[in-house]
Amino acid sequence: MGKKTGRNIVVITGASSGIGQEFAIQLDSLLYRTDEIWLIARRRERMKELSKLLDIPTKIIPMDLSDEKEVLAFAKILEIEEPRIRMLINCAGFGLMGRVDELSIEEQTAMLKVNCEALTQMTWHCLPYMEKNSRLIQLASSAAFLPQKKFAVYAATKSYVLSFSMALREELKKRGIWVTAVCPGPVETEFFGIAEKYGSTLAVKKLTIVPVYRVVKQALRDARDKKAVSVCSLPIKAFHAVSKILPHAWILGIMSLMYGLEKKQEK
Repeated sequence: MGKKTGRNIVVITGASSGIGQEFAIQLDSLLYRTDEIWLIARRRERMKELSKLLDIPTKIIPMDLSDEKEVLAFAKILEIEEPRIRMLINCAGFGLMGRVDELSIEEQTAMLKVNCEALTQMTWHCLPYMEKNSRLIQLASSAAFLPQKKFAVYAATKSYVLSFSMALREELKKRGIWVTAVCPGPVETEFFGIAEKYGSTLAVKKLTIVPVYRVVKQALRDARDKKAVSVCSLPIKAFHAVSKILPHAWILGIMSLMYGLEKKQEK
């Protein structure tokens, strides 16, 4: 595909709430030489309200990323408009806590579909429209650092995002496209309202919760500086370091003990 002749744009998935929404808000005051922000999520009304807060023009694309037909329809929009994608931010995703044998298989495969497959598809479809000095931000999680009891599928999907992002970064270096995987710990968003549908996270994890604006501010700074991984807050940076040093079996054992202690305290 030749040099693009269309507008300079930013594409944000999961833009109707949480981290995706915050990316749009912060970029609105930072971007220059950007013609439009494309907001992608299922909830059209949420994105309309968000667009009213932004000075940069927006294109609202309501779509379900787990629907193959809708992803292909988005690819067709790209083909017709031929934009220059200066930044792709893949924020769409969700998690559910609970034992693998207690959660429905439909819910668990839906996590795989949205967190892994849809993210990969959106990346693939957007890459032909990205040029030198473009940025690709993939939302992973600190759950990507090691397997997690009662969060098995979600943690595995985020490990995929982190691994995929690191490898893709190496592949795209010659094109001058820089990939950053964002790996936050608990964040003040709607995430836990969905995630704790069947189970609850460790109380100690919630002590490390940070405001969404801090995560996004750090991610944008790290993407600007061409960093491979963005980790916000000292506790999560420490957790990242520990996960590299100690055997994962040890950490999983400690987490199991903590779950057991919390269960006793609840009685």
